[in-house]
Amino acid sequence: ASSPPTTSKMAASVREKQTVALKRMLNFNAPPLKNTAAEPVWKVLIYDRFGQDIISPLLSVKELRDMGITLHLLLHSDRDPIPDVPAIYFIMPTEENIDRICQDLRNQLYESYFLNFISAISRSKLEDIASAALAANAVSQVTKVYDQYLNFITLEDDMFVLCHQNKELISYHAINRADIQDTDMEKLDKKLRENLRDARNSLFTGDNMATGQFSFQRPLFVLADRNVDMATPLHHTWTYQALIHDVLDFQLNRVAMEEGAGAEPSPAGARPKKKNRKTYDLTAADRFWQKHKGSPFPEVAESVQEELDTYRAQEDEVKRLKSIMGLEGEDEGAISMLSDNTAKLTSAVSSLPELLEKKRLIDLHTNVATAVLDHIKSRKLDVYFEYEEKLMSKSTLDKSLLDIISDPDAGTPEDKMRLFLIYYIAALQAPSESDLEQYKTALLDAGCDLSPLNYIKQWKAFTKMAATPANYGNSGVKPMGLFSRVMNTGSQFVMEGVKNLVLKQHNLPVTRILDNLMEMKSNPETDDYRYFDPKMLRGSERYDGFAIVFVVGGGNYIEYQNLVDYAKVKQGKKVVYGCSELFNAAQFIKQLSQLGQK
Repeated sequence: ASSPPTTSKMAASVREKQTVALKRMLNFNAPPLKNTAAEPVWKVLIYDRFGQDIISPLLSVKELRDMGITLHLLLHSDRDPIPDVPAIYFIMPTEENIDRICQDLRNQLYESYFLNFISAISRSKLEDIASAALAANAVSQVTKVYDQYLNFITLEDDMFVLCHQNKELISYHAINRADIQDTDMEKLDKKLRENLRDARNSLFTGDNMATGQFSFQRPLFVLADRNVDMATPLHHTWTYQALIHDVLDFQLNRVAMEEGAGAEPSPAGARPKKKNRKTYDLTAADRFWQKHKGSPFPEVAESVQEELDTYRAQEDEVKRLKSIMGLEGEDEGAISMLSDNTAKLTSAVSSLPELLEKKRLIDLHTNVATAVLDHIKSRKLDVYFEYEEKLMSKSTLDKSLLDIISDPDAGTPEDKMRLFLIYYIAALQAPSESDLEQYKTALLDAGCDLSPLNYIKQWKAFTKMAATPANYGNSGVKPMGLFSRVMNTGSQFVMEGVKNLVLKQHNLPVTRILDNLMEMKSNPETDDYRYFDPKMLRGSERYDGFAIVFVVGGGNYIEYQNLVDYAKVKQGKKVVYGCSELFNAAQFIKQLSQLGQK
């Protein structure tokens, strides 16, 4: 599908730019030739875990194969020599990785070596490789050495994270522990200036490097600390992508689930069936995902049901096409391999794979959405979401917090802890000691670990934000009438007992900070922000509508979605969201409890 024309000069998304850079690298660092019938050069790809995490959300195994990658192997695995094939390496320039390259050279594993480093390699490490190549008599085989500057993982067109491996080194816990040194927190201003001077390495100059370093569109780069908003990452959520990340195992755009999760238990005495783990990739090519990942869950359930009904109407067509092709009992993978010889067969060959792909995506979303719905129902997540929205927007509450904490049917101990922390963070004044004791007793009775609360108490006492808690706007939610299509018995998704809540558009703290800075509004929350710019004094130039918001200490899909919605309303604005790591509430609470352990 062609993308709509954009007015912005920064039309290419972060995902597109990184994909182009990777494809170029896989083509021996030359631009891939378009529309040639020539076979690609066969080669092997050797990556470390960092390289694997960067490539896997962007290029499928099929795309790698189309580019001539016959094998892709981890650097530190046992690899057999393939002496007549070139090898493309995509790795971090670490001590152990360099040692392993030197070992590969000594063992003469490949015909030639194209070494691509994810981040810049130091002079001394280059010399190590050079001396190993000399000793192994392989100098002529080390064809190219490149710094790729691709040390980030792109998960969406407009979203990236710094790393998935070793993230504990830059986690919220790591930068907020009591014994952190100032020297651990590097000076960013110096880095930005150096980066701007480096003609080889700029996201903003486009492909034509000769245009001069300072002629690019100037983005606004907002660097925010997780501490500006501690409630959002703990918040129960209501949109599809954020819910999947909250309740399922969702990493690097891949959901892993136990098959038949939520199905009826085995009969008494029977051996429980071994559950298979299934993984699903949620990709940019999946139209349903692209359209609904930011939608409220009830809307998603209705849409999956509609897709299912439409497909059922086409099922006879699938059977008819299969019989034309003589494939009634065939495995669907075999279908794409067929040649076509008659006009009738031709139309079957072209429309059947398309219909089967549609079916695959409907099945995927039916399974994923059903698993999410099981969590919503069994933990009363709709109740949590609605109550927290009211707490955060200072609306009137319809039931007491103690009631929810003490309700044995409402949620897990962790759900209760998240709710209480949000109440504590958003409260204009902390609860009295006697009230706090009462809450603590109820939390302990519910099976909660109180160490995250110990940390949040210290945090609230230390931050100057204690005076003005983060403002979550007049957010809130409005309950809609009953679900139309998903209440009937024929539906996959029986939503009985689940509230049909619709979100009101509102800006979260990080989005509001961006809005103040982009629109140059004077506001107490941003008036004392420091500006670092090699070219300009504060306030002398408006931004062209392109901003990067980066959250140090961890980000989440709720915040990302809020920025996406903001950019939609402000037409012509392009916002990219980045974070040091992407965590869900469970992972965040774990870090808070490490910080709060007495």
